[in-house]
Amino acid sequence: MKATQYISTRGGVAPLSFRQAVMMGLADDGGLLLPAEIPQVGDRLDAWRRLDYRGLASALMHLFVGDDIPATEFAALVNRSYERFSRAEVAPVVAVGDLYVLELFHGPTLAFKDVALQFLGNVFEHVLTASGERLNIVGATSGDTGSAAICGVRGRRNIEIFIMHPHGKVSPIQERQMTTVLDPNVHNIAVQGTFDDGQRVLKEIFNDLPFKRRYGLGAVNSVNWARVLAQVVYYFHAAFRVQDRTGCRRVQFSVPTGNFGDIFAGYVALRMGAPISRLILATNENDILARFFTSGVYATGEVVPTLSPSMDIQVASNFERYLFYRCGGDGGKVRALMAQFAGSGRLELSGEDPAFVAGRGTTDDALAVISRCHREHGYLLDPHSAVGVAVGERFRRPDEPTVCLATAHPAKFPEAIRRATGQDLARHPAIEGILSLPTRCAVLPPTRQAVQEFIVSTLGTRC
Repeated sequence: MKATQYISTRGGVAPLSFRQAVMMGLADDGGLLLPAEIPQVGDRLDAWRRLDYRGLASALMHLFVGDDIPATEFAALVNRSYERFSRAEVAPVVAVGDLYVLELFHGPTLAFKDVALQFLGNVFEHVLTASGERLNIVGATSGDTGSAAICGVRGRRNIEIFIMHPHGKVSPIQERQMTTVLDPNVHNIAVQGTFDDGQRVLKEIFNDLPFKRRYGLGAVNSVNWARVLAQVVYYFHAAFRVQDRTGCRRVQFSVPTGNFGDIFAGYVALRMGAPISRLILATNENDILARFFTSGVYATGEVVPTLSPSMDIQVASNFERYLFYRCGGDGGKVRALMAQFAGSGRLELSGEDPAFVAGRGTTDDALAVISRCHREHGYLLDPHSAVGVAVGERFRRPDEPTVCLATAHPAKFPEAIRRATGQDLARHPAIEGILSLPTRCAVLPPTRQAVQEFIVSTLGTRC
């Protein structure tokens, strides 16, 4: 198989293999890594639709892995990645009224991030076992990435993980899913600021190349290409399942998003030739992305706390990957635009992209959707998924099914469910089991120096 090469959105990194791209995480020139070419798979669709989820994941992702991991080894790695999911189908599609819901919350931490991070943990272990090296993961989370990343690597040899979350700005359950993990290789950091502060510190640390190389840093955030790759699979899977039920030619997806990672995976699927007509981008009140797709202006604002905290983001890290394609693959243009954005908090692009429509779903919209879906269909949505449904309903087409991504189990957000329904309906044994466990977490100011000093003191002689 021809080796897939990876390049930076800013054009300053020599082509890399899949293995090198996964271990580099954030590109050394400050950009994001992505494949030099996206394979076209129109001639494979009929064969792929007959595969189960694991078979589809193996076949699709191996196109981007190539000779770095032999096909039989890679298939075994993929199978291990989904052993802890409670549904054999991994990501079932269910009908809720006249919409379809893609359930992505059947992994060990009950969020869509498990689909990618269980896979990424196994990829890291495979690479480190072969090389004998150590990896020190540093990540930032707005809620679900942290717990899923920790779950993916806890107890693994040769890996330490440091996860930053915004102090007091994730849900209590999201916080406990992280801080109750006491494995010695897991280190939680509560940053005294917003998620955007944590993401800024993360990028500053990775852009300190001597520090990155000295301490062998790796990334689990969606800046890591392997995260995006694993999420591409469920767009194909869901489209196939809805086609099987309806006979439709194509489907559209409504995706609740804050960091542009999940919906970018859908964009990759669309570019590969998946039977997708368009992507509906749904934001909450933190609507920098919705504003861009309706006005062409990408400009930051103040973070607004909502009941969908994982979307309370004003700087979407994966947007740069999309910008690369809007700039015709010109890394110099991307570099100039990102420098402009870093200086002014604003950039502007002309023209429209028919692959996207966008809208904003408020907290009131989300609560109304949760209440109505439960009342009319006996189905509970978490507040992030409810934003996706609220916006998706505005863009329904009579001849084309709409698939809404359900990104987290409602039990992770009991207060929102209580407000919407007036009842304590959001329960799950995996959640109830952590409420009384001891926790461990360091509270730090949102600065590169403070976090780097914590990493160095924690690692001691282990690096």
